[in-house]
Amino acid sequence: MNKSFFQLDEFFKSACYFEASLILVAVLLGWMATLDPFGLIIFSEPAFVYGVAGTIPLFFIFLVMEKIQGSSVGNIKRLLLNSLGPVLHRYHWADLFVLAAITGFSEELVFRGVIQPWMEDSWGKTVALIGSNVIFGLVHSLTPLYAVLAALVGIYLGLSLDYGGERNLLIPIIIHGLYDFLAFLVLMHVYRANLLKHA
Repeated sequence: MNKSFFQLDEFFKSACYFEASLILVAVLLGWMATLDPFGLIIFSEPAFVYGVAGTIPLFFIFLVMEKIQGSSVGNIKRLLLNSLGPVLHRYHWADLFVLAAITGFSEELVFRGVIQPWMEDSWGKTVALIGSNVIFGLVHSLTPLYAVLAALVGIYLGLSLDYGGERNLLIPIIIHGLYDFLAFLVLMHVYRANLLKHA
């Protein structure tokens, strides 16, 4: 098995570039809304603690869903494994960490850094939390159920903005990036295990 370590092929570069381009989207949307997409990022020890702790419930749910067979959830698992497994298994964990970090940072900058506060200014916190994450779910709509699950995860991330009583975008950035990284590792491990079984 080829283990890349920053010797990146076209897929990986394209994925990183696409996710990184969302930073420009956040800046453009922030300019239109007169919001600084980076303004809510505050580096602090509590934010790191909340971010890591906040990842645990999401990852636990992911692991439980990994065990579910023969249902819509099982279909999502197979879809992710069949689409991401052949790609992810070729990479080193460091490559997956970079991709997950870029994804967590850029998507949170757009959705929780700009869209949610932008909607809050017009319609209040509850509508903004739901509305911004309906959009988040639609953007992640691999299947209808996956879109619903993504929207629920988005609501969780939106609520995490205010963990500890101080609005800090760093918390959902850490949760999102760390969760994606752990999910990538699980998918890579399961795919590699399946390859060995059928070798």
